[in-house]
Amino acid sequence: MVGTMALLPSFIRPTRMAKRFARPSGRPPAGDETVLDAPDDRLSPALVAAGRGEYAVAAGLLAATRAAAEWENRDRYARRLAAFARSRPEWYEEWRAATPEDPGALLVGAQLAVDRAWPSPARAELLREVSPHITAAARADDRDPVPWRIALDHARGSRAGHRYFEELWEAAVRRAPHHYGCHVAALRYLAASWHGSHHACFDFADRAAQDAPAGSLVQALPARAAFGYLTDGCGPEVPRARLDAAADRAIGLSGHFPEADPWPAEVRNKLLYVLLRLDRREDARTQLRLIGPYATSFPWDRFSDDPLGHFLRLREHLLTQGPRPLPAGLITAPEDPLGEHGGHDRADDH
Repeated sequence: MVGTMALLPSFIRPTRMAKRFARPSGRPPAGDETVLDAPDDRLSPALVAAGRGEYAVAAGLLAATRAAAEWENRDRYARRLAAFARSRPEWYEEWRAATPEDPGALLVGAQLAVDRAWPSPARAELLREVSPHITAAARADDRDPVPWRIALDHARGSRAGHRYFEELWEAAVRRAPHHYGCHVAALRYLAASWHGSHHACFDFADRAAQDAPAGSLVQALPARAAFGYLTDGCGPEVPRARLDAAADRAIGLSGHFPEADPWPAEVRNKLLYVLLRLDRREDARTQLRLIGPYATSFPWDRFSDDPLGHFLRLREHLLTQGPRPLPAGLITAPEDPLGEHGGHDRADDH
């Protein structure tokens, strides 16, 4: 994986920067207005139609992301549609049977196959059987980095060796140098391969963020490394200055997006946790206002079986209790809650 670090800069290319938006000054919405994992305006109609058993809207959505090379959206939508397919497999089977060569259907099928195998104690063995699904999705469009992100997750879950992972990583970043999902997959592989090597994770994340445009989600990668360190509790100590720098970089990214928007909600929810662990209360309150009504399961499902309730309790305390310490359990978790070192984590955790 050391070689993987060296590969990153040569594949980085500039991409279009996101538009900067002003930060809001209003208070967050009331608890009964807050939603968990809300889909955006494009995904919502696809999920509504899927609930009626219709797949055409989902197929059209993924086709549009492919035509426009909207890889971050394509990745996010494929994950959500695969999650729906797990609960309604007949919906996906009808789609797959009707259009077996549809790149969107193949992509959802690859994610679905990995998701189904992931929770099993026999994960590594089961994942080796689903490789053809990933290969089919990758061959459907050679430009698409999302099958390669799935392949990176698959490699981690199947305990693939470093050389094979590096080959996948090189192929992924050649297609999309700043694709956030691929970078998170690499970060998680690094953490899983060398338990407690948080300095290596930070080195990887910092290098990627430094080479990425200001509006790229990769700017949040160091904060993702900080989250892993703060929830892991093992390995050499990471200097406070490095943790603050990771948080500051993610704060800068958050400011590029509009307030109360589901698109950056997970980045902001994760950043909120990091800021609270660093006792940066005012910065945390600013992120609460930016989050608005959009709570996300990750990271709060790492601390509670009721992630929405957990978020609301944390928010209430932060807004009403001033500098008083947070109650036990709101920002602490069981040992290794991310499962990055062998537990049964979800394949779609970012």
